[in-house]
Amino acid sequence: MTHRTHSITTQDEALFDAASAGPLREALELLAEQGFEGLATALEILLNEAMKIERTQALAARPYERTPARRGQANGFKPKTVQTRVGPLELAVPQTRGVAFYPSALEKGQRSERALTLTLAEMYLQGVSTRKVKPILEQLCGAEVTSSQVSRATQLLDAELSQWRERPLGQYDYLLLDARYEHVRIAGNVQSCALLIAIGITAEGRRSVIGVSVSLSEAEVHWRDFLASLQERGLHGVKLIVSDDHAGLCAARQSRFVGVPWQRCQFHLGQNLLDHLPQGVSQPEASAELRSVFNAPNRAEADRQLDQMVKKYKPLAPKLAAWLEANVPDGLAVFGVPANHRRRLRTNNCPERLNREIKRRTRVASVFPNEASLLRLATALLMETDEEWQTERRYLPKAAT
Repeated sequence: MTHRTHSITTQDEALFDAASAGPLREALELLAEQGFEGLATALEILLNEAMKIERTQALAARPYERTPARRGQANGFKPKTVQTRVGPLELAVPQTRGVAFYPSALEKGQRSERALTLTLAEMYLQGVSTRKVKPILEQLCGAEVTSSQVSRATQLLDAELSQWRERPLGQYDYLLLDARYEHVRIAGNVQSCALLIAIGITAEGRRSVIGVSVSLSEAEVHWRDFLASLQERGLHGVKLIVSDDHAGLCAARQSRFVGVPWQRCQFHLGQNLLDHLPQGVSQPEASAELRSVFNAPNRAEADRQLDQMVKKYKPLAPKLAAWLEANVPDGLAVFGVPANHRRRLRTNNCPERLNREIKRRTRVASVFPNEASLLRLATALLMETDEEWQTERRYLPKAAT
């Protein structure tokens, strides 16, 4: 949950006085010299200083101060341009590590930006004309907005989202892939389009949304083009790929990431097992045996237990035994990574949770008017999520030796 500070108490007045004396004097001198022309710069100075003080309160410690009360660490600054009635303000938003924090001075602006992004996306989702969207934007922005301004804002939004989708990548140890379907109107007909998503996890254990694409299906050519685009942007060093058994993905993965181990989601393998149980085979017993294979301490023990399971069912249910022998090994590649990474890499839960969040926001639109509108909204949502991930604790711990 984002940290929210309250009004400054008497206890904090000394901190405020000491920290803000210099910037406050600078802002006042600027106003005295330049009058209204210096208002924007003065406001930048004051807001930047106020945000630093608020971060100090959130951390319960001053910069470089050692105290048992400290709740986290300062983590630099992130540049942000905020449009205001006095012009654009170039701000340096304080970042933290170990505690969630966002300056209260920007909370309102942040919500408006998100609402504006989604409203513009909604315009495309519903095919709403700029004339109908205009009153909504006026309510959000607190000023009259023309149709041409709406169009320009949309172009700026598309440019920003496209820049994020095409940003350079680097080395990621783990690559998590998933897809979900949304209804899109294409050439007058409603079709299911696949939304392809890629998540990368660095050697430091930090996760990031590194790719998103919209395709008419999960055919091999679409997955192959998607994976190729990630590599063209600089993705390299992948040691393990985690995904479900999506149609077309296996062939594309083998084509673009030759020799990289593939971890098939163990949760879905457990579900697939139920589809292959014949009458006379106990579902609880078979499921428990498969879980025991997945929970083995090492690959050798997992292989041994799987071999026992196959031998047990071969006389009673030969088709089940054949399925186990052919498919379960795909879910054991995770034994090749550090033991303290396995729990989060044995399934595809991370991208699936992300997909559920996307569904929660997109289900209000039963049908997208085109592929671009789906990509626009999905990108905006994923961009927000990725920004939140950058300030969270590491997704994976330091690799155990």
